[in-house]
Amino acid sequence: MTESKSSDLCIGPIESAADLKRVYPVFAELRPRLDEATFIAQVQRQRVQCGYALVAGEVGGRAVTGAGYRVVENLSWGKALYLDDLVTAAAEHGHGYGGTLLDWVIAEARRLGCGQFHLDSGTQRHAAHRLYLSRHLRISAFHFSTELT
Repeated sequence: MTESKSSDLCIGPIESAADLKRVYPVFAELRPRLDEATFIAQVQRQRVQCGYALVAGEVGGRAVTGAGYRVVENLSWGKALYLDDLVTAAAEHGHGYGGTLLDWVIAEARRLGCGQFHLDSGTQRHAAHRLYLSRHLRISAFHFSTELT
């Protein structure tokens, strides 16, 4: 773990199954459909298949915020970091942990040589949108989807 701008928040990679188990409660707040075993298996699979990386922000050895991302390259964006997941435990809102982690991920995108940073956010996540807009992210597209059942 490395020290971040928040004096008490340490940010670092989450790699082992034991680490995934430790941070699962935070990610479960964002992805409640995933039980612990499914979360661990899916993160491990996405690492291999998609280059997915998971980091957590911890205070006193306890995970309070987390992010999952991957570097992608396509014709429309070039090389970009895509943020799949960003969550702060509800009990920890208001401490600036999510903003600090978002800043860390954006800095990581620069460090990795990405020319762009992207994320999608549910239309109901107004507090998250305020955070993104405060970091000068702009609403650049509509996202369309359908269930394939």
